[in-house]
Amino acid sequence: MSEQPDLPRDGSKTSEKRAAAVVDLREYRQSRDPLPVTFHRRELDAILWIYGKMVGDGEWRDYAIDHLKDKAVFSVFKRSGEMPLFRIEKVPALAAKQGAFLVTNTAGMVLKRGHELKQVLRVFDKAMKLVD
Repeated sequence: MSEQPDLPRDGSKTSEKRAAAVVDLREYRQSRDPLPVTFHRRELDAILWIYGKMVGDGEWRDYAIDHLKDKAVFSVFKRSGEMPLFRIEKVPALAAKQGAFLVTNTAGMVLKRGHELKQVLRVFDKAMKLVD
C-alpha cells in the first residue's frame, strides 16, 4: 500500500471537496457513542437529602447509582445483598409525555411519576414501610 491518498483517475477534484469538509469532533463522538444519562447536581442533592432523612430514620442503609444510555437510576436498599426497595429513575425520553422522573418499588410498580423531581420525591413524605 502506498502512503498517497486515493485520487480519481479522471483528474477531477471531488476528493478535494470531500477532504475540505470539516466535522466537529464532539458531534461525531456523540453520534457514535452517546453519553449516558446522569443526574444533575440539584437532582442528586434532592435525592440525597431524602436518602439522608431515611437513613436517619433507620429505613434505608445503602444505595447504588447507575448511569445507562437511556436512563439514570438511584436504587435504595435496606441491606446491600437484597433487591432495591425503591428505584428513583430519570428517563429523558418520557419527559414530554409522562414526565422524566419516576419512583418504583421492589415489585416494579410505579408509585409516582412526574415532570419535576421534588414533586415525585414527595411520595417519601408519607410513612412508607416495607410490609413483610
